[in-house]
Amino acid sequence: MKKTVLISCMALCMAGMTVNAIAAPKDNEKSDSKLVYNVLDKKQVDLNSFPKDKDGYYVIFNGKDMRGFRGYGRDTIPQRWTIEDGCIKFNGTGGGEAQKVTGGDLIFSKKLKNFEIELEWKISKGGNSGIFYLGQEVEAPNKKGEMKMQPIYISCPEYQVLDNANHPDAKLGVDGNRQSASLYDMIPAVPQNQKPYGEWNKAKITVYKGTVIHSQNGKNVVEYHLWTPEWTEMLEDSKFSSKKRPLAFELLNNCGGENHEGYFGLQDHGDDVWYRNIRIKVLD
Repeated sequence: MKKTVLISCMALCMAGMTVNAIAAPKDNEKSDSKLVYNVLDKKQVDLNSFPKDKDGYYVIFNGKDMRGFRGYGRDTIPQRWTIEDGCIKFNGTGGGEAQKVTGGDLIFSKKLKNFEIELEWKISKGGNSGIFYLGQEVEAPNKKGEMKMQPIYISCPEYQVLDNANHPDAKLGVDGNRQSASLYDMIPAVPQNQKPYGEWNKAKITVYKGTVIHSQNGKNVVEYHLWTPEWTEMLEDSKFSSKKRPLAFELLNNCGGENHEGYFGLQDHGDDVWYRNIRIKVLD
């Protein structure tokens, strides 16, 4: 099932969202102030079919198979995601983000609203990946007007996974807001307590009624609040501003959609990365 969305600037403003004015068209150029996209509505897995541990978390990865996972925008698991030594591993292409048809991001097929996610990750030297939450599967027209899948990161926040010491992205952005555990390109993780490449780091993401907390190796390092004027302002100051990327701005400004829920996902950024001990607690 698909849900087609057509949004005008006036509708966004009436909804209380910040939208920059669109520049006046050049001669013989038509002005189009609308964003058109589809949000895919695929079948969800039953979270209750997964075992619970003694802490009340659903264990969604058993170290043996990837039941409940699939590729972003797909019904199958991309070939470069495999199981190695009880871990989910992305086998890097060395060519940057999602370069091969055998790659692509991995998502867990259950939309979540209020939750805690815990997992461990290990990155290769100079590696880059990310953990997504509240993601949507979105199609939008290309220059030819054909509907094409858009990257998951335009619809949801990202908990950065990075080799801070060796990847150049660690020195970009502002005040370290592209280093591990940061809210990517918006809020730096403080303190920055990452363990180096090849060692396991523990990540925890809490989302509850708009309050979001990133934890890294047992320390809370980021806190912010979704769907607020402050959230909109952060987006405007980021690479996802309404001027630079209007569709990303619209989706992120109301991330999680009308029900404020979405997918947890793992990023293919072209580098080897491992994930294990993945569990989810529902806070609804």
